[in-house]
Amino acid sequence: MRLARLIGPELAVLIRESPGEVRELIDDIHPEDIADVVSELDDERASELLTQLPTDYAAQVFARLDEDRQGLLAGLMGNNSTALIATEMNADERADFFSMLPPSVGEPLLEELEKVDPEAAEDVEELTRWPERSAGGLMTTDYISVGPSLRIGEAIDEVRKSAHEAETLEAIYVVDPSHRLLGFLTLRSLLLSEPSERVPDVMQTNVISVPPELDQEEVAKILAKYDLHTLPVVDQRGEMLGLITSDDILDVMVEEQAEDVQKMGAIAPMPERYFDASILVYVKKRAPWLLVLFIGGFFTTTAMRSYDRVLATIAHLAFYVPLLVSAGGNSGSQSSTLVIRGLAVGDITERDWWRVLGRELVQGVVLGSLLATLGVLRVALAGDGLKFAVLIACTILGIVIMGCVVGGMLPLLLHRVGIDPATSSNPFIATLVDVFGIVIYLSLAEWLLSDLLSAVPAG
Repeated sequence: MRLARLIGPELAVLIRESPGEVRELIDDIHPEDIADVVSELDDERASELLTQLPTDYAAQVFARLDEDRQGLLAGLMGNNSTALIATEMNADERADFFSMLPPSVGEPLLEELEKVDPEAAEDVEELTRWPERSAGGLMTTDYISVGPSLRIGEAIDEVRKSAHEAETLEAIYVVDPSHRLLGFLTLRSLLLSEPSERVPDVMQTNVISVPPELDQEEVAKILAKYDLHTLPVVDQRGEMLGLITSDDILDVMVEEQAEDVQKMGAIAPMPERYFDASILVYVKKRAPWLLVLFIGGFFTTTAMRSYDRVLATIAHLAFYVPLLVSAGGNSGSQSSTLVIRGLAVGDITERDWWRVLGRELVQGVVLGSLLATLGVLRVALAGDGLKFAVLIACTILGIVIMGCVVGGMLPLLLHRVGIDPATSSNPFIATLVDVFGIVIYLSLAEWLLSDLLSAVPAG
């Protein structure tokens, strides 16, 4: 963004006075930096700048803009200019662009694209039929494939012919005449093999692939698990439909992480950046969870009111409530965060619930004992006596164990019933632990301090 502010004014002047010189200025500038400049310009100047850039460079800049801005600029540039830019975009980025356009804009633009580049228009129709968050929605058709009847020298010639159209040369896929995936060749194996060798003798057949319906989060897990840079998408017949590259998965991971963080903060997922969404949108996303958590707080109040005689008789019991409930909420939040991450990366499965339970119980005992020791020191400093020290120690131990168990098991339970574990947000767990913590604390107080309570008449 700093570069955008530095060169943005100069670009604006060039657009007005010498549009042709814009091409010379951008020779040594990365498209991402020009995209930052375009983001800072008003819509009219931004659209004018894009039309002055070389088409292939403009496509790289355009693909880096957010979806709303793409839609606005497409309307200003007109169907012909936008279609020309779209032909130079990667197949998956082009499909993403068309999928977010309303039919009134997308259909005429697709007709124009069909006139300019029928093959690109066909790719758009093929890719946009898959759900956006699926493997089919992530894949590109810009990959290189060769037939099994070729020799290595012939395969290299095919790669040379098609390399400029491919999104990546990480792998060259081997497909039969019906386009069934048979294996793949690495660029290294192509270069190190003899030209006379046959492709089937060199290719690797242990291909890791995914179906087009697979959710994007599962695709990311598979790519990470097998340490791949590319992942072919194959249908039930074994026919290769497209290719997913690691840069697309990086975008998915950022999106999924942002969504999980929002859920864990009790906010409905939001695709917009912070300043892109209106205050009303934020209110709508935050209010439902805040209302649920606020109503959940009613149970804490109810729990305390059911022990009002205890609190009224021994007033300084209330002094320790914040200390105790925070210990339970914090331990629960830590456990849930660890388990949710374990589920996300595949370290933990539903079958591991008993192992998780055992580990959280042990951790709860150790951590609870540590905090209980500090709690006893706090009581001693306040001079509240031995019984109070025992009460605080037992309560902290019980609350921390409960927090660890609830925080560890709730994500697994939600995952088991098909709900995103991130929904077991830290505020939700904290509210749940608060209620149980109050009940534990005041129940123990009623039992351990019964002699003080019996000295005060009921009512």
